[in-house]
This record gives sequence, C-alpha cells and structure tokens, in this order.
Amino acid sequence: MIIGKVVGSVVSTRKNENLVGNKFMIVEPVQSMRQTSGRVVAIDNIGAGIGEYVLVALGSAARIGCGQAEAPIDAAIVGIIDDGIGLE
Repeated sequence: MIIGKVVGSVVSTRKNENLVGNKFMIVEPVQSMRQTSGRVVAIDNIGAGIGEYVLVALGSAARIGCGQAEAPIDAAIVGIIDDGIGLE
C-alpha cells in the first residue's frame, strides 16, 4: 500500500465490462514512497477528489479491496487521508 496525492482523472468510454461505471484517478505517490514508476491510475470507489491524499492498494489487494476480484484492477484507492502531517 502507498500514500499518494490525486492529481487528475481519466475518462474512458470503452473499457473492460468489469470496469463499467467506475471512476479512475491519477495518483502521484508521495516522495518517500515513490518506486521506480511515477504516477499510477487507480480505480476510485470512495469518491476521492483532486488534491486529496489517499491510501492506494496495489496488486491483488486492489481487486479484493474494492470488491471486484474478477476485474483487471492493479491499483485502487481504499482510503482518503484526513490528516497527513509529515507526508511530504
């Protein structure tokens, strides 16, 4: 799991049938949790907004965490951080 900041959104009119009706957000990991890759696209079932800090589950935990075990999901926003002192 990583902590990141929502920096944008993605709109996709054509997608896998298991992803229809879901919102996709672009999340930039905080500096201390940045891996080799930069930003990730994460499914958002909890209503995060641009500028908010969020918890992101990665891999199979993302599919299970958002209740879509059969969907092709690699990253999911599973929480919105209310108080992130010392994140950056």
